[in-house]
Parts: sequence; structure tokens; C-alpha cells
Amino acid sequence: MNYVIRKRCAQKITTFYRNVSKKYKHTYSLDLMEKNINDAFDAIYQIENTLQRRKPTLSRWSGYYMANTDKWYFAYTINGNTVTVVDACHAQNMRDSCD
Repeated sequence: MNYVIRKRCAQKITTFYRNVSKKYKHTYSLDLMEKNINDAFDAIYQIENTLQRRKPTLSRWSGYYMANTDKWYFAYTINGNTVTVVDACHAQNMRDSCD
């Protein structure tokens, strides 16, 4: 499988953890932030391998497939042998009003 990660998806992941680091600046280290970001990106490469394809639960993801880990949900398309991940949402923000 080939994977393409759209800019919106990458920004959602990095922005989420950057905001966590700002909120918990005395207890959340840059090393932990980097580890969490890397873990989220590593999870993307499990789509269609160990992460099961699901029907989207968010209306804005209509027309996409959805996969999730314990922390992240991803919206993606499949074209041949290429998985294109178009959006991501952290589990605590999974609701239709979340952007």
C-alpha cells in the first residue's frame, strides 16, 4: 500500500499536540509531544492493515472511509493501491460540530 497524508490531516495532528503542550507547559515535555505526533502518524500506516475500515460517524466525512485507533480517527479514500488520508480528529473531539 502507498499512503498519502493530506496537509489538513497532518495539521490536525500537530496542532492538537501543540495545543496540549501550551496548556500543560509545565508537565508535557517536547519529547512526549514528539512521541505522540509520531505515534499518530505511525497509526496512519496501519489503515487497511490492522485498522479496520468503518462507515464514517461524522456527517462531514460522508463519502470517505473511516478508521480509528484508541486516540485518533482518520477519514480516507482508496484508489487502487493508494490510501489518501484527508482528515484526522482526536477521539475527545469526535463530534459533528468539531472542525
